[in-house]
Amino acid sequence: MLKDYLIVEKSALPDYFLKVVEARRLLESGAVQQVSNVCEQVGISRSTYYKYKDKVIEPSKLPVGRKAVLLLMLNHESGVLSKVLNRLSGFGVNILTITQSLPIHDRASVTISMDISELNDSLEALLTSLEEAPGVEMLKLVAVE
Repeated sequence: MLKDYLIVEKSALPDYFLKVVEARRLLESGAVQQVSNVCEQVGISRSTYYKYKDKVIEPSKLPVGRKAVLLLMLNHESGVLSKVLNRLSGFGVNILTITQSLPIHDRASVTISMDISELNDSLEALLTSLEEAPGVEMLKLVAVE
């Protein structure tokens, strides 16, 4: 099933895909009641809306996968990794593996694989929280299953 999907950066898509997403968001929120009105408002035809409405979906609307892998660059300071792990725990994440390199130039790379099936917020919120954690210099989402 997943072989039928691609992950594409928004800037690479034709603008009408983004307009379809906006139209669906307006209809679902109740801000606009009629498809013809929302299509006129966002600037697409009704046929474009109906053709793509079930084919273009924001990641926040998709069910979260079961596993994810993060790569982090952490300052070599006492408690930094512990604070990262506490944040993950606060989001309902279950840690599967942790691999940490030896610190070089007061930084260590850490790879964390985790079960996110019980995630109690969006994956985006989790990543933002980790990016803002003291001592986290770099964060990269490597994979989501």
